[in-house]
Amino acid sequence: MLTALLIPLALAVVVYALMLVRAALRRRAVPRPEAIALGAITNFFDTLGVGSFAPTMAWLKFRRLVPDRLIPCTMLVGHTLPSVAQAIIFLILLGVLVDPALLVGCVLALLMGGLLGVSLVVRTQVWVVQLVVGFALIFAAILYALTNLHLMPGGGTATGLPMPLMAIAIAANFLFGVLLNFGIGNYAPTLIMLSLMGMDPRLSFPIMAAGAALTATGASMRYISIGEVDLRIASGIALGGVPAVLIAAFIVKSMSVELLRWLVVCVVLYAALVMLKSAATGRREVANEALGV
Repeated sequence: MLTALLIPLALAVVVYALMLVRAALRRRAVPRPEAIALGAITNFFDTLGVGSFAPTMAWLKFRRLVPDRLIPCTMLVGHTLPSVAQAIIFLILLGVLVDPALLVGCVLALLMGGLLGVSLVVRTQVWVVQLVVGFALIFAAILYALTNLHLMPGGGTATGLPMPLMAIAIAANFLFGVLLNFGIGNYAPTLIMLSLMGMDPRLSFPIMAAGAALTATGASMRYISIGEVDLRIASGIALGGVPAVLIAAFIVKSMSVELLRWLVVCVVLYAALVMLKSAATGRREVANEALGV
């Protein structure tokens, strides 16, 4: 079962990397140095459990590197290759410990939700995307704070779930897949849900990483094909992110990230307020246009 996930991941990373490089060359999109640094930093700490989506969204908004409408898509495309690298590492290290039915079920559900979510984001008005992203950032900041205050669920020692809980977990992962397209990472909700269900929290990593990798690959290919992405930023994040994942996974054994999380809370909350303000302004403009004002 583990091999059945590793082989598609290996094929996906090759196909996706070729597609990303071809698209960047065709559009003459040179990776921006700032994006390379951003990808390296966020993916390094993502491998250590800090998370990459919220800090990336906050920085892209703070620096105005990408139009708000393209932030979730660009971020997803950029973090796909580092996510695949994480998935392969965590599957090899921990995947064998997870109930195969739970692992495969959650991964496939996340993939289906992620593919469905592409069309939702593309058709959604800019102010709605801004609103969703703003609340996603606030949610992420709360989770960071709860983690630092040691208020997150501790989890248990189980490696699998009884059938009713497994069905709930799989259904929830479908929703997490949809939300990935709006820039809402699946790691934190997956960790909380499985920990509350009594599973060993460490086993969230292979479930989260494998699902995110396949989902991001499928969704990102569609974003690249329809042009809903800033390739200068996305390619830079990917270029900096992959080696950072390898360094964090194989070289860094332990590191205190508590202070970093508090810093991320401050930055993320600021970006959330700016994003929500933009959403409110955009909604008023749409309403005024509808009224002919």
